[in-house]
Amino acid sequence: MADDEADEDLDADGDEDEGEGSPGKRGGKKKLLLFVALALFLVGGAAAAYFSGLVQPLIAMLGGVDETAAEETTGPVKVVFYDLPEILVNLNTGGRKSTFLKIRVSLELENAEDVARIEAVMPRIIDNFQVYLRELRVEDLKGSAGMYRLREELLTRVTLAAAPSKVSDVLFKEMLVQ
Repeated sequence: MADDEADEDLDADGDEDEGEGSPGKRGGKKKLLLFVALALFLVGGAAAAYFSGLVQPLIAMLGGVDETAAEETTGPVKVVFYDLPEILVNLNTGGRKSTFLKIRVSLELENAEDVARIEAVMPRIIDNFQVYLRELRVEDLKGSAGMYRLREELLTRVTLAAAPSKVSDVLFKEMLVQ
């Protein structure tokens, strides 16, 4: 009799009877798939709400951030523009015909204290610009992509020359290829 009770306990646990365990496992997979899909839907919805800015007021309210105080600290940015002297170089044509580039640029600086630093290293900035511009070809300056590359190269060179100062941008005032 004790043996019969032990057999019944094993059958109730489902350890030995595999026929009854298979449908339970299939139902478990469906539930697991449902929970994973629900979790992905919730995470995706939360991310979409965050990136669209719908939850920003809730975050500000919970964090105790005052929106008017944030607007006061992010007021208009005061930048300084410094005009460089006109630069005239002949371009690399590889032939007998000379092609000239006349360019006037302004530097966008973060504060007025940087103007003195820029003036102190002005010969180095002009030299870096001259060396780079003389190696350009007319094809390098064509189109908006050429202008963008020129701006990025000039910005890199002026940033290296005026190392402690922060130059935000190089702005073209005049550019003539003749």
